[in-house]
Amino acid sequence: MSRVAVEVAGLSKRFVLHHERYRSFQDLAIHMFRRRRTSEEFWALRDVSFTVEQGRSFGIIGENGSGKSTLLKIIAGILRPTSGSIHVDGRLAALLELGAGFHPDLSGRENIFLNAAVLGFTRDEIEQRLDAIVEFAEIERFIDTPLKHYSSGMQIRLGFAVAINSDPDVLITDEVLSVGDEVFQRKCMDRIDDLMRRGKTIIFVSHSLDQVRYVCTDAIWLDHGRVRAAGRSPEVVQAYLDFANKKDRERRGETEPDEVTAAAGVDASRRWGSRELEITRVEMLDDRGLHSTVFETGSSVTIRIHYLAHERVARPVFGLAIHYGEHVHLNGPNTGAAGLPIEYVDGPGVVEYRIKALPLLRGLYTLSVAAYDEHGLHAYDHHDRLYPFHVQQLRIREAYGMVWMDAEWCHEPGWRAPSSNGHKAPVGVGGER
Repeated sequence: MSRVAVEVAGLSKRFVLHHERYRSFQDLAIHMFRRRRTSEEFWALRDVSFTVEQGRSFGIIGENGSGKSTLLKIIAGILRPTSGSIHVDGRLAALLELGAGFHPDLSGRENIFLNAAVLGFTRDEIEQRLDAIVEFAEIERFIDTPLKHYSSGMQIRLGFAVAINSDPDVLITDEVLSVGDEVFQRKCMDRIDDLMRRGKTIIFVSHSLDQVRYVCTDAIWLDHGRVRAAGRSPEVVQAYLDFANKKDRERRGETEPDEVTAAAGVDASRRWGSRELEITRVEMLDDRGLHSTVFETGSSVTIRIHYLAHERVARPVFGLAIHYGEHVHLNGPNTGAAGLPIEYVDGPGVVEYRIKALPLLRGLYTLSVAAYDEHGLHAYDHHDRLYPFHVQQLRIREAYGMVWMDAEWCHEPGWRAPSSNGHKAPVGVGGER
């Protein structure tokens, strides 16, 4: 069984909000005899419970003021809960707020020693990691400059570099990847990927839902301090998106979109067609035959397209497409190209596309499905990238690219290609080809 890295049970946090400020003891004495309430309780968290298994990446999402940062501070030991318990197994590194734990009058080098010492490192251990920290933060020229002269991006790079090079068992971050340029953000993602491959645990807060879906395997949605949804990150993010979309429509006084588009939580312009043949539902099934939006590289996946023909439609063609991001179209199979003729449809039915071994590496992808006429010119119903799904790779260790090849490496020391006379060529120095 997997070891639990972080366990939160029944966690609640109460703050007292004071509405009046007393300038003197006389003011305080006068107001003591008034019955008017001058303070109130505010519960930032109420009965929050979850577990994070070792080696998993866990996301926390929600609106501003929902309790995300308070929860992270309690996990990091900065705040104490009002009730409930929390247990962290292993060394923890936290990067919560810009410049947290730094002193503005100290140099970058001195702040590295200060911050790393707080994480429990000896001076010798810090010395061993110093070059890697400075190189990762890209502040070599400014390492001996006082921190107060650093830009906000330089400070966050330094803080992230210290945390990431402390080799933590559990790393918690709050909006870290929203700061910094594109190159540094990619470097951070690469390092987080490396930590996950090494079995480390990540707790991640971000308003970028795409980052949460990409980085995190599991997630919770906090709403006014309570857990509104919990589970696999794509499902939790989708539930939050549905809530946000509904709230935005209510604010603008708009009506509900059609059922399929509403279920996907995206713009209605993603769907078009004459709809005498209508796609009513799309399911993605895992290797157990269960509906899911999270799949493992190399596992079997079935895409099930439910349709309803409102009239007899001759020789329709059903197809799908898998996309990475907005512009990368990975494939586009259809029943016509596969040699599966469908003479006609009338009424309800199902078409399935079965993938024996999913060849995609870890990331967020989207699925399009469509029904066209036999010539591929007339759209009966086209759903353009309406169905997001997430691919994990808990067993496959490849790290680069988007596609996994079911192949293997081999090595034969001393081997050379046969010469023209049929004999192997002589081995040169080193014996490697």
